[in-house]
Amino acid sequence: VQLQASGGGLVQAGGSLRLSCAASGNIFSSAPMGWARRAPGKQRESVAAITGGGSTNYADSVKGRFTISRDNAKNTVYLQMNSLKPEDTGVYYCSGLFLGYAYWGQGTLVTVSS
Repeated sequence: VQLQASGGGLVQAGGSLRLSCAASGNIFSSAPMGWARRAPGKQRESVAAITGGGSTNYADSVKGRFTISRDNAKNTVYLQMNSLKPEDTGVYYCSGLFLGYAYWGQGTLVTVSS
């Protein structure tokens, strides 16, 4: 399984970005997927997760601003990020749990300027 994240970039505070994570393989539709981020000087933290059935969960810091979704036909999970804040800056990683194993993408950098 390979996960390819994209969509990061530089945005001003209050702006929006949409991250995408494309997965290889044919077992995507049942796999829990998630996004995590690593801010400069901090440990990686979970941001959002979505089950195979579409149930979602968010970190308190992004609730109401970020939305995770998935398109099983495209083997892709998305993270729509609105009302971005400078503290949202970091490398964002997508992850998936496939047949009991956790896989991580390579990360995409999000920089929010004040």
